[in-house]
Amino acid sequence: MTSRATLTTDPVGPTLIRLTVPMMFGTFSTMAFNLVDTWFISRLGTGPLAAISFTFPVIMLVMFVAMGLGTGASATLSKAIGSGDRDRVRRLATDSLSLGLLFVAALSILGLLTIDPLFTLLGAKPEQLPLIRDYMQVWYIGMIFLVIPMVGNNLIRATGDTRIPALVMASSAAINAVLDPLLIFGLGPFPRLELFGAALATVIARALTLVVALVILHYRERLLLWNLPKWTVLQGSWREILKVALPSAATNVIVPLSMGVVTRLIAGFGPAAVAAFGAATRIEAFVLLPVVSLAMSLIPFAGQNWGAGLHGRVWTAQRLCAHFSLLLGAALWATLMLAAPFLARLMSTDPAVQEPLILYLRLVSLGYGLQAVYRLTTALFNAIDRPVLSTVLNSVRMLGFYIPLVWGCGTIWGLPGFFGGIALANTVSGILCWVLFLRIRRRSDSPEIMPSTG
Repeated sequence: MTSRATLTTDPVGPTLIRLTVPMMFGTFSTMAFNLVDTWFISRLGTGPLAAISFTFPVIMLVMFVAMGLGTGASATLSKAIGSGDRDRVRRLATDSLSLGLLFVAALSILGLLTIDPLFTLLGAKPEQLPLIRDYMQVWYIGMIFLVIPMVGNNLIRATGDTRIPALVMASSAAINAVLDPLLIFGLGPFPRLELFGAALATVIARALTLVVALVILHYRERLLLWNLPKWTVLQGSWREILKVALPSAATNVIVPLSMGVVTRLIAGFGPAAVAAFGAATRIEAFVLLPVVSLAMSLIPFAGQNWGAGLHGRVWTAQRLCAHFSLLLGAALWATLMLAAPFLARLMSTDPAVQEPLILYLRLVSLGYGLQAVYRLTTALFNAIDRPVLSTVLNSVRMLGFYIPLVWGCGTIWGLPGFFGGIALANTVSGILCWVLFLRIRRRSDSPEIMPSTG
């Protein structure tokens, strides 16, 4: 691996750009993956679109827990790379994957046993449950192809390589885009499977990422060990990974759980509002992909530099990230004010869905700048041995700001207040997060941003 020299010595700004641009391409592919699914499903009608919207919080829950595991693996591995301990790097990489397999087995069984009661709790109507069941049964069974590649790609990113994971995600998205219309609508010799077909296309496309990630980790990076470790060694690796992964997963889990509550609240405004909310969150994930990509790139950069004791480079990176966040937020708000009607028509042909979708995009985008500051700063905390702080901050954001403001403002001002409460929660959370970051920097043993760090 040659990444250690470049991530810890090259100028900070250009290095972050070099890491982030491929990640943007890969993240774009992932977001396009989800948007393509939503677009094709919307052609089945408002009923299937509303049904698939109920699955978003549950899918987010599983994927965010997997992301927490991947974050723990990436942060731990990148610090080990920064310290120069090659044997420890290989052990941690291998044991991260075995921990992922354990997670998949447990969650697949739990998910299959709780489909009906869980989605009933989220507010799904009895007539929507068969549609939800068609999608989620396939999704749970194929979870190994969704989760393990996430861990594997995070391990590859920890080495400083963001290009291969991006190419893998792009290839997976392309396969899904081809399979979706074939399996959903039954084109040519394929049967019409509707939501079942959408889930099957997702699983088949994601299977590619599993194969490629394992090949890269084994043959190119030489990071996988095939001998069985002693139980004490395995426990030690898992403990070290979970030290970051558990708080990170807890941080991530709070989001979909809160989104489940919010989905239940917005269900009170009718199926069209639920469909609009689901489509809007997909668009939001798409337009914020530069932030997501930068956050994923920031973890290996900060981890390797933190492991090498180069704290000043970490502070420089975070300052640059904050400036970028605010500029991006302003640009997105101006763009969505104009483009919201076009995007709404693209996502749905139903005027009852289009109207709340436009309202969401115009109101919630007001908070995107400070929402980006929040995301990037909490990502940094995971990389510099403060994952518990990320969990606390996310708990405060979702339970202290997001749900109360959405409920309160929605009760008083209806749907505009509902969406305005989201923007307000993101704004307050971003300010709080940045204030805490400045305090940590002042208390650090390297509090000043040195010009020599690039």
